[in-house]
Amino acid sequence: MGLGSGASCSISLNTVLSPEQQALYQDPDSIREILSRTKTIAIVGLSSERQKASYFVATYLIREGYRVIPVNPRGGTILGETVYPDLKSIPEKVDLVDVFRPSSEVPSIVDQAIEIGAMAVWTQLRIINFEAAEKARGAGLFVVMDKCVKMEHGRFSGSLHWAGMNTELISARRAKR
Repeated sequence: MGLGSGASCSISLNTVLSPEQQALYQDPDSIREILSRTKTIAIVGLSSERQKASYFVATYLIREGYRVIPVNPRGGTILGETVYPDLKSIPEKVDLVDVFRPSSEVPSIVDQAIEIGAMAVWTQLRIINFEAAEKARGAGLFVVMDKCVKMEHGRFSGSLHWAGMNTELISARRAKR
């Protein structure tokens, strides 16, 4: 999970947030800190369907060494892990809550994230709820909104360069793998 420490800036591609909102909810230093401190990620809305973005993100995060816990009211197992109906049902510590649910569901997810003592809440692309984000920040959680955790991890670990993408990171260091 080596994350480069080179100079960085915010990539505004793919976001609908204003520059001021990006400064609050897409800060590169906060993103780097979240990704480096996180060990366990609960993915709310993780689907068992292989073609869904949540499944693709989960497999990537597992491959990168994170523990992924599926949260979906349907239950069962996904990627060999027990699926929990909500965050409160997870019997272990969760560092990061990654949200693949509609914006209208984010407030209740944030309430649970606060209740379980998560370090951060991350909402995927186009999932935006400012009230819930401010509630989470007020409770001391890091908040990332309207960003893909997989893309950001790849950006900071250096692996997006391998695919020819401009990550807007400047570093002479080779990424650790």
